Amino acid sequence: MGESLTHPHRKAPAVARTIFDDWIPEEQDSDVIQRIRQMSVVEDVALRVPMGTDTRTIPRSGGVEVEGVGKGQTYGEDVSLNDEVLLTARKMGKAIRIADEDLADSPVAIIQVKQRDWATSYAKYLDNSTLGCTGAENGTTVLFTSVYRAIRTDDPDVGYVANSNYTATGSGGPSYDALSETVNLVENSDYWAEDEVLVFAHPTFRKNFRGIKDDSGRPIFISGREGTPDTLFELPVRWSMGARTSAINTARPGGNPLMIVGNRTMLKLGMRSGPESRMVSGDTGIGFLSDESILKMRSRRGFTIGHPGAFAIMEDTR
Repeated sequence: MGESLTHPHRKAPAVARTIFDDWIPEEQDSDVIQRIRQMSVVEDVALRVPMGTDTRTIPRSGGVEVEGVGKGQTYGEDVSLNDEVLLTARKMGKAIRIADEDLADSPVAIIQVKQRDWATSYAKYLDNSTLGCTGAENGTTVLFTSVYRAIRTDDPDVGYVANSNYTATGSGGPSYDALSETVNLVENSDYWAEDEVLVFAHPTFRKNFRGIKDDSGRPIFISGREGTPDTLFELPVRWSMGARTSAINTARPGGNPLMIVGNRTMLKLGMRSGPESRMVSGDTGIGFLSDESILKMRSRRGFTIGHPGAFAIMEDTR
């Protein structure tokens, strides 16, 4: 008689490696999230808007006027234009093949290393797509209308004229007066808020800031120390490798460096899902014949700005 399948001395069959077949979202304190917030100013400071579907509209207020009202007189009615802006979730991601031998033999945690590398690229890609890309939004190579594109384009819905809040350095590079005027464009707008306005700049502006002094010979740039942020005219400065121009979205923009002054609450970042990852084992599926596991990482975000008048741009065109 054959042995029982439940014979107490028979060894259990080997268990195949676990296959993760669901997307695993990153926790708020994960290395991936921390790396993204360190590298991306938009992911870190923009106003987050939850998205339950792939699109969401946000009401945009045209403001409300005020006037004197005499005793017994009828109140005048406000005629400011109100409309809405649209957030559309776009997917950003990448897939990586990893040999099973490397997963088993490597002295480092390959998956964690690759996730962190992806987080760095994603952060720069997101900043470039939202801040510096010059192309028209098409949903694929240009995911969003960037701040740069919006500032350099007419918006008749809100009465904004293209380039009204745009300055260029010319061959001489950024000067004290040019920097002051760029900041002034936002200081004198309806969107100035002392605690909400920041400067977003490519790191090449560090050298420019260090070399410029005011009329008293004092540097206008204050280097951060002991947790104090870098500042320009007392405004906090956040540095971004994505703050360069490019024709399409990229994590390695090579165009002109940008400095953007703006109200961070007017950066609307739609939160649809992610960052998240999914791992498919090389024991099955697409990697079965080559013993390769597939790691995919993605994030779905929407982006728009509340009003072009809330931002000003200096482009270093040297």
